[in-house]
Amino acid sequence: MASGPGSSPVAQASAGSSGPDGFFRKPREAAGSSRHYRPPRSLPDVCPKEPTGEARGLCEGPSVVADQHRWTVYNSKVNLPAALNDPRLAKRESDFFTKTWGLDFTETEVMPSFYLPNITAEHFSEYLQETAQREKIHERCKNICPNKDDLSVPNITNNHDKAKEELEQVPKIFMRPDFVLNDPATFNTVLPWSHFSVAGGKNSRDGASSRLLQEKLSHYLDVVEVSIARQISLRSEAFFHAMSSQHELQDRLRETAVAVATLRARTAVMDRVMCRGPLQALKDTVTRSNCAKLHGKLKLMAAVQQTQPTVQLLLSTSEFVGALELIATTKEVLQQELQGIHSFRHLGSQLCEMEKLIDKMIVADFTTYSRSDLNRSFEDDSQVLEKVPNHKPANEKDRLQSLVFGLLRQRKLDFLDIYSEEMMQAAKGIVRQCVLRSVSQIEDMDTDTVVKLQDQMRLMKFSQWFELLQNVFEHFVLFLTRIKATLSVIRNVVLEVLDSCQRSRMADSSSAIADGNCGENEDEDEEDSGGSSLRPGEAELAYLTHEGLFISDALNEAERRSSTAAPSKTQTQTRAETSGSDSASGTTESSSSREQTTNTASSLPTGGTTSIEDLMPSDLELGRVANNIQELLYTASDISHDRCVKVLLAKAKDCSLERLSSAEFVCVSRAVEGFVKETEALCSRRSVSLRGALQSQANRFVHRFHEERKTKLSLLLDNERWKQAEVPAEFQHLVDSIADGHITLPERKPAGTEEKKPSDFLLVDGQKYAVVGTVLLLIRIFLEYCQCVNDIPSITTDMLTRLADLLKHFNSRSCQLVLGAGALQVVGLKTITTKNLALVSRCLQLVVHYIPIIRAHFETKLQPKQYSILRHFDHITKDYNDHIAEISAKLVAIMDGLFERVLSKYEVKAPMPSLCFRNVCKQMAKMHEAIHDLLPEEQTQMLFLRINTSFKMHLKRQLSRLGVINDGGPQQGLVVVDVAFYTENVQALRSLERLDLNMPEIWEQKR
Repeated sequence: MASGPGSSPVAQASAGSSGPDGFFRKPREAAGSSRHYRPPRSLPDVCPKEPTGEARGLCEGPSVVADQHRWTVYNSKVNLPAALNDPRLAKRESDFFTKTWGLDFTETEVMPSFYLPNITAEHFSEYLQETAQREKIHERCKNICPNKDDLSVPNITNNHDKAKEELEQVPKIFMRPDFVLNDPATFNTVLPWSHFSVAGGKNSRDGASSRLLQEKLSHYLDVVEVSIARQISLRSEAFFHAMSSQHELQDRLRETAVAVATLRARTAVMDRVMCRGPLQALKDTVTRSNCAKLHGKLKLMAAVQQTQPTVQLLLSTSEFVGALELIATTKEVLQQELQGIHSFRHLGSQLCEMEKLIDKMIVADFTTYSRSDLNRSFEDDSQVLEKVPNHKPANEKDRLQSLVFGLLRQRKLDFLDIYSEEMMQAAKGIVRQCVLRSVSQIEDMDTDTVVKLQDQMRLMKFSQWFELLQNVFEHFVLFLTRIKATLSVIRNVVLEVLDSCQRSRMADSSSAIADGNCGENEDEDEEDSGGSSLRPGEAELAYLTHEGLFISDALNEAERRSSTAAPSKTQTQTRAETSGSDSASGTTESSSSREQTTNTASSLPTGGTTSIEDLMPSDLELGRVANNIQELLYTASDISHDRCVKVLLAKAKDCSLERLSSAEFVCVSRAVEGFVKETEALCSRRSVSLRGALQSQANRFVHRFHEERKTKLSLLLDNERWKQAEVPAEFQHLVDSIADGHITLPERKPAGTEEKKPSDFLLVDGQKYAVVGTVLLLIRIFLEYCQCVNDIPSITTDMLTRLADLLKHFNSRSCQLVLGAGALQVVGLKTITTKNLALVSRCLQLVVHYIPIIRAHFETKLQPKQYSILRHFDHITKDYNDHIAEISAKLVAIMDGLFERVLSKYEVKAPMPSLCFRNVCKQMAKMHEAIHDLLPEEQTQMLFLRINTSFKMHLKRQLSRLGVINDGGPQQGLVVVDVAFYTENVQALRSLERLDLNMPEIWEQKR
């Protein structure tokens, strides 16, 4: 019987189980059944190559135009009874699929769907409540009127029970799935040896047992056969239905085979009559198109063959940019249009070698230009090297611009490094030329003995070396000006290229948008007209050359290709025009080379060329080059400063700069500051190397400057005899200029001017100061410090600390010499008098007066973050005030010792005034005479008040020891006479007339 998966359902004779369309349908299980089966799998034994529904399987089905006699899976057959009666199984299974696909195909639990709700008994509660009444009525009616079909049920039930009882008589061992007589245990159970004679002889008992066993087994067989027959009788209708369905299916398959054969014959006639001729026409069209393409390729090969001679002609006229454009166009044509041509297999490598050669030539030309531009004479007024001569004025372009454009075209973005190296060599040459020119003007220098430039500079005098330094500064300013002009030209070229690239991209984007709008309008027109956009012959060509499965895809692709052809052609023409204009701006060509280049370029296809903007670096790279140009200008400034540092250090190697006078060093400092400011204004770069070198030399100069003046001050202090000195008019003028706010050294007056006589005191802000000569020189010294700060602001902090050290040294050394009596050994003074002490105090007060002025001057030169260093002046002021207080205490101590020594011998007795009081008044008069002209009136009064307090203390102590009290007795009267004498003499001294002595304090208070 033929069987196949594609067979249609067969009509069923019985109407009870057939559908409304007359076809048999398998009865479904009850609605409440929960049984689920796996999806059907392939049948390896029955239909080993049955289609599974995939596209791969569909292509193996019967073909309409192929040979109908070819065997397919649909020709397979199987014996249905053999499949149903499988002898390998112990009993017949109820499911056909288990027999077909093995015992592994069993019922399994299917996982509940996540998309279906979980149905419980509660969902049917409402329905059950509605139908409960009707169900009761139905059950009552069924009991009253039984169904006629139920009458045969008892018979069927009785027969079933009877068959079941008979089958139960058969031993269970015959029903087991693993029943095999090969098993000794099974065999002994079925055929027990006890029924047979052991000796092999036959007797009546053994024969009866054998017959009984045979009859029993026969009975079992009859029971099983009867049961099988009963089952077959129950399923006979379905079996005969299956047989009739197979016969009807065979009839329909025969009819289908006849129809397919007829269709194939008609299709073959259609292929012969209608398809072969048009297909041949399409093949001829493709052949013609291929011949036209071949002719175009041959013309293109002829044009490419002329590339090398044209490139050589352009290189002979130094037209690098034109040659590079031609090489790039030819390489692109070789890669796109002529790829795989055997005769041009070496042309690509040759063009690459020529391109590398052009790169080297451009780099060499740029190097030569840079060297000649940087090393030419500074007397030349032009800032950029001369232009390239050309016979056509309209095409004159700057040589530098042409070189930079070529370097950018080749992406040689490291050309600035070449310029930097040449710039460094040129800077070294500038210093060498300046030194040689200066040495040649010095007659007394033997250049044969002194060969090195550093040694020659050290042998120069300061004026000669300073002139050389200024000359070097001037040359480097011109050098930086020239470099800035050259870099400006390069920067302009880079910015022009960047702007051109951006404009080209904007034009491409705008043209693309316009083409898109035109394409939309054309599409709308085509939709309105309902016609196709393909030209005649394009559809056939697309069909033949398409490699897909569907003709519609080929036609759509052809339409897309034709729609994009026009915009790409427009864009290509635009790029070609841009390329031509840029190449014309980047180079100048002779007439013959221009004509040959034009002929060669016109022979090349337009679609294969690339615009100049595409070959140029990206916007990011161009921006980086522009930034590097600015950095190169900064580098030029740094190189110039470094070369100047070499000149400065060469002179300073033998400490000659440290031995300069302050005026000479100020000249050097001003020259350096002027050069630094010019370079900062020119390059917008604050270079620190030259300032750092000047700062280093300034520190050494400050150290020497400070040490010289400190040594000078020490010598003056060691030779000072601490006597009042006359004040020359020059110092009085110096002090007056300070009072006017000019913290500088005044200019020296000519020798012929009349000089005023010196005065005894130094007049400062209306006060007279009696000073020693050392203090006058100290004032001039700290004005020199202030003057250096004005001239060299960079040394302000260092000079401040040195000036603070100088003031501390003066204070400490003067204390050692006067209060410490060091002047007795150093100068040879006999004693330190009160006049010496008063004079030192007044000198210290003068210095204290000028410390705030010095502080304010230095504060104007410091940054706000450096104000903390001004605390040195506060410490110095405190030290000076402490020193002044110590001197005052020393003067009081001198008189205190005198009072103690004199009053210890005082006795209250006549004559009056006593000798003791006379000595005291005499010593106080001497003290007043010594200090009155030196100290101001207020300080003199304060000092005598302290001396008077000391006198009262000692007098009170002596009276207490003598037992004299204010009782109005004679002894008190004598003491009152002495005290009146003392008061009269003290108040008789100048400026002490109104001094309140308060003498009653000498008496003890009564208790």
